[in-house]
Amino acid sequence: MDLRIHSAFLPHADPEASLAFYRDTLGFEVRSDVGGGTMRWITVGPPGQPGTSIVLHPPAADPGITDDERRTIIEMMAKGTYGMLILSTADLAGTFERLQATDAEIVQEPVDQPYGVRDCALRDPAGNLIRINERR
Repeated sequence: MDLRIHSAFLPHADPEASLAFYRDTLGFEVRSDVGGGTMRWITVGPPGQPGTSIVLHPPAADPGITDDERRTIIEMMAKGTYGMLILSTADLAGTFERLQATDAEIVQEPVDQPYGVRDCALRDPAGNLIRINERR
């Protein structure tokens, strides 16, 4: 089989804040922006990687979930325990320095993890955890 990751989905609580974070803070390209108000689906991706995208979506839009499930999702997003993304960079120190110069919510400074990677962590405006691994 020849399988590739095409899209991953992360919820947003505020489409404008999420758009600014992924576009301006992380430098991702905006590939699509559909819908309106809080009901927007924004597709972003890293420059030079047109086949890989992240779809930022309204978490409560799925008609298959109950009101209780919607509340749980929103509570988990607020705590930062719902969505997660792992990125990588060849220059973790430089990337972290640039992130510190923004208003990004830093969760962890670069550190060598006991499981073999060096990484840092931050949260996007919706509370999604983003870890950035250093490519070795």
